[in-house]
Amino acid sequence: MNVTRWSVPVATRAPTGETNAYLIRETTESSRTDERRHRESETEPAILVDPAARTDDLDRLVREHSIEHVLVTHTHPDHVGAVDAYATETGATVWARYGRAGRFRDATGREPDRTFAPGTAIPLGDERARVLDAPGHAPDHVALEAGRDGPILCGDCAVREGSVVVGAPEGDMRAYVTTLRRLWAMDPPALHPGHGPAIDAPRETLERLLSHRAERERRVLEAVTGGAETLDEILESAYKKDLTGVRDLARATVRAHLQKLAVEGRAAWDGERATPAEGD
Repeated sequence: MNVTRWSVPVATRAPTGETNAYLIRETTESSRTDERRHRESETEPAILVDPAARTDDLDRLVREHSIEHVLVTHTHPDHVGAVDAYATETGATVWARYGRAGRFRDATGREPDRTFAPGTAIPLGDERARVLDAPGHAPDHVALEAGRDGPILCGDCAVREGSVVVGAPEGDMRAYVTTLRRLWAMDPPALHPGHGPAIDAPRETLERLLSHRAERERRVLEAVTGGAETLDEILESAYKKDLTGVRDLARATVRAHLQKLAVEGRAAWDGERATPAEGD
C-alpha cells in the first residue's frame, strides 16, 4: 500500500510543533480495480490517519481522494484535532479502539462508527491495513501495518531522532519496551512516525530507543540504590542536563521507570518514595 505523509502544525507540545497526518492508498501497480475506479470516479479511495488539525494543504489532499476510513493511532490532543471535521465532510467510517470509545469521544467530540482491536483488518479495495497493539506511550495506542509485510504507521512509538516521552500515569514503560521489541521482531521496511521524517532503518532506530530506555533505567536504579528517595532527588541524579521547559516531562518519565522497576521487583516505589529492593 502507498503511504503519503503530510505534516500539520499543532498548538500543543508535540515534537517539532507538528504532527504527521497520513493517507494510505492501494498499491497502484497491484490493484485490479484501478481501471474500473477511473471510469466511475476521479478520486482514489484512502484511509486517513491522525488528522491532527486542518490546513489548506491537507484539505486539498483530502478532497483529491475518497476517504473511506478515519482513525488515530492514539487519542492524545496532538493527533485528533480534525477527526470530526474531516469525517463529517467525507462521510468516512470513523474507528476507535474497542473498550476505549469513551476516551475517543472525549478527545474528538465524535462517537465512533466502529471499533477495532489488535488484528482487525481495515479494507481498502483489494488490500488491507492491519491494526497492531502498540501500548506504552498511551494506553490506547495502536500502530497500522499498511498491507501485508508493509510499512508501519507507528504513531508515537518511535522517532528517527531523539526519544519518545513515556510518562506516568498516561505512559507505561514496561508496555512501551515490549512494543519496541515487537516492532523490531516484525522488521518492517519502514516506520512512519507521528512526528518527524520516515524511519528507513527501523531496526537500527528501535535498537537505539531500547538502548536509551535501558540507560535511563540504569541511571534511575543507580540513584535509588545510592540513597535517592524522592522523585526530585532521583531526577537530579538520572538526568545530567538542563531540564528547563521539560522538567515535568522528565519527572513523568522517571515515575514511569520507577513503576516498571517496582513491577519487576528491582526497586520499591509507593508513589512518593523509592527504596532499593530487599536484598540489594
